[in-house]
Amino acid sequence: MSTFAKRERLLLADLLETTGPDAPTLCEGWRTRDLAAHVVVREGRADAAGGIMIKQLAPRLDRVMAEFAAKPYEELIQLIRTGPPRFSPFQLKQLDEASNTVEFYVHTEDVRRAQDEWTPRELDPVFQDALWSRLERMARLVGRSAPTGLVLRRPDGQTAVAHKGAPVVTVTGEPSELLLFAHGRQSVAKVELDGDENAIAKLQEAKQLGI
Repeated sequence: MSTFAKRERLLLADLLETTGPDAPTLCEGWRTRDLAAHVVVREGRADAAGGIMIKQLAPRLDRVMAEFAAKPYEELIQLIRTGPPRFSPFQLKQLDEASNTVEFYVHTEDVRRAQDEWTPRELDPVFQDALWSRLERMARLVGRSAPTGLVLRRPDGQTAVAHKGAPVVTVTGEPSELLLFAHGRQSVAKVELDGDENAIAKLQEAKQLGI
């Protein structure tokens, strides 16, 4: 079984440790301490993590997030590095790989690309294929709020329809960059956009793109 999620987990933990608790991230309103607390709560506090997707549960999530953000930063890093607690569903390797590969890759880039003079990581083709496979499965979900039709395309011509509609904007790039774009990181994703100029502008400015 591949271990992309484990690798990305350790990369994220190392990066958070290196940048420190008060570094900027691409997540609006979050410093690195807040992002670390989010990762820990998502994996270890199922009673609160539902607030990530369900608005009615958001107040509880905010309270628990604040509690964890107040913990020593080194403790948060160690919790990320060692993985989810014993009874977390993320202990299942299949779920960890399916859910956390993209989660940890995106959040690693949230930290990296918020710093000055960042450069894209060089990712091996096997990992790019793995990211593309996940993007194909989640394309409709991450593109559901797109203000235009949206097609994601790899340089080799493979495509995934993220949102049906007109006019259509085609976004071309490596799977890793398309993932960032589809998760709302349009401003930093290294992609090319083709389509109607007004539609492209709307897509680039969409705040609800992604999940």
